[in-house]
Amino acid sequence: MKVNFYATLRQVVGAKTVELDVPADVTVRQLVAAIIARYPPLRKELLDESGQLYGHVHVFINGRDAPFLIDGLDTIIQPGDVANVFPAVGGG
Repeated sequence: MKVNFYATLRQVVGAKTVELDVPADVTVRQLVAAIIARYPPLRKELLDESGQLYGHVHVFINGRDAPFLIDGLDTIIQPGDVANVFPAVGGG
């Protein structure tokens, strides 16, 4: 699965885009776990103390923010889908 990282997350990963081997019928939550398994420093950037995705972090699947997918983070996605991971971005 193609995963694009944005802003400060690119520095942690060392690339804009990575390919992750994920099985068919993986959930968004499992994808996030696979990302963290490959890039452990992302854990503190993506998850709170209880292991939940921070509210200010956005994971888009094929252009749709994961919480708004039919089953939220438990939505099943496919290896051909594209994920985009955004940290909180501030500015003025």
